[in-house]
Amino acid sequence: MEQNHSSQLTEPATPVVNSFNEWDPLEEVIVGRLDGAVVPPWHVTIKATMPRRYWDFFRCKGGQLFPEEQVKAGEKDLEELVHILESEGVTVRRPDAINYTRPYATPDWESPSGLYGAMPRDVMMVIGDKLIEAPMPWRSRYFEINAYRSLIKEYFHQGAQWIPAPKPQLCDELYNYQYEEAGEDEEFNSSLTEFEPVFDAAEFTKCGRDIFVQQSQVTNRFGIEWVRRCLGNEYKIHELKFKDQSAMHIDATFVPLAPGKLLIHPKKVEKVPEMFKSWDVRKAPESCIPDSHPLYMSSKGVGMNLLTLDENRVIVEKQDEAMIKLMKDLEFEPITCNFRNFNTFGGSFHCATLDVRRRGTLQSYF
Repeated sequence: MEQNHSSQLTEPATPVVNSFNEWDPLEEVIVGRLDGAVVPPWHVTIKATMPRRYWDFFRCKGGQLFPEEQVKAGEKDLEELVHILESEGVTVRRPDAINYTRPYATPDWESPSGLYGAMPRDVMMVIGDKLIEAPMPWRSRYFEINAYRSLIKEYFHQGAQWIPAPKPQLCDELYNYQYEEAGEDEEFNSSLTEFEPVFDAAEFTKCGRDIFVQQSQVTNRFGIEWVRRCLGNEYKIHELKFKDQSAMHIDATFVPLAPGKLLIHPKKVEKVPEMFKSWDVRKAPESCIPDSHPLYMSSKGVGMNLLTLDENRVIVEKQDEAMIKLMKDLEFEPITCNFRNFNTFGGSFHCATLDVRRRGTLQSYF
């Protein structure tokens, strides 16, 4: 009797959660949502990271909803991004709607509100088939992961590894309440202590077996060491140092776009690691965001927070003509999307998304 061997010849399907770098062909992505976004309450971690000109805004409006017209404008940008991604053949998933205005407490502290579900890149990290929940240091983000739990459980049932980092206490011992920003040329001064491991997932960027991270105002060395031990010897964690006293998230400073192509912040990156010496390293162009545009939670460097769909396509803000030109010079096909109104809330395309599945395998690029 003739046997059917066709199943033995079929290539194994890519796992439902699979991402080893920033450029393999994107197949599935989570896109955040802005509805119900709340101004984060004033805290030393806000002082250390947010633009000084908005400190009074956080002091006065912390715990209240962001202006409705700004939220709606940002949501419109997100819908345009979703449409573009789906048109490019990418499956788009969204987090659940959560009420962020509710106060909550632990035995050690109280928070008058949450924040938002706009930045999935901050709360979770995908390494291979692992979904790692980040122990973020802002008290206003303590329960933010709840918006993604239904998705996480679904991915787990389809074979993904679900790894929550140790839930942080976020008690006062974690914070340096005497924090004052150090001078530009001084050693980095953190608002965080080493009391427990904390990190935002957006502090890590992937290049196959090599993963790059910076200590920042939301990520301490304890957190970096936890990730190193969690991933084991299969990966190498490289801690980079930049000229940035308010450092928060590496993906607006140091952006590997594709094998051999690296985008860096022109003022923050003084020395590119030796391992990138053969790469085409480009400085991000000067931002075109006008001074009049509100950027409550980021600097103008947010313009380099790009999303690569594969080694040929990259999503770029529609009004950023200089970045569009640079991407063309790097032989990318830039796909433009209005996103300036989303930038108001602290991120751009990379922050607003989390690549769940890219079609590729674990490789070394150095």
